[in-house]
Amino acid sequence: MPRRHDPERRQRIIDAAIRVVGRQGIAGLSHRTVAAEADVPLGSTTYHFATLDELLVAALRQANEGFAEVVAGHPAPADPDADLAGELARVLGEWLGGDRTGVELEYELYLAALRRPALRPVAAEWAEGVGALLAARTDPVTARALVAVLDGICLQVLLTDSVYDEGYAREVLARVLGGATGT
Repeated sequence: MPRRHDPERRQRIIDAAIRVVGRQGIAGLSHRTVAAEADVPLGSTTYHFATLDELLVAALRQANEGFAEVVAGHPAPADPDADLAGELARVLGEWLGGDRTGVELEYELYLAALRRPALRPVAAEWAEGVGALLAARTDPVTARALVAVLDGICLQVLLTDSVYDEGYAREVLARVLGGATGT
């Protein structure tokens, strides 16, 4: 029997893994659950991704594109006249303001790097990528601090299921940038 040509199969498997993690968490991820979700033979998942860590790396890499694309899509990081703290606070608000499922999924995959060393380089890529975008407006150390603050605010909002406070975020980011605005 000739082998069926299916150039989109690898991507369908990654998309299926993201959906499975979104519904069941990382604990629910297996080659079997992903194969069923992608509607492909079990052997296809192991052909494209020998281990679950390889599959998680691909899923995290794809999920990480979300926030970096949102930041890259705004002119503030490259515009020297833009209020960087205000723009970053607004971007973060857009990111957290819609359906949080995607943001929660991204953070679940991101935090999985704590227990899965194979994911750590991908998690670092995300921080370095956003930091590089921000370094166009500030120095590399401040850019890294901004990424840490953005990360921390996101985690606090997600973990406490609280409403995002754009004014607070702007003030904290402005302080990191050296322009304390509070009392």
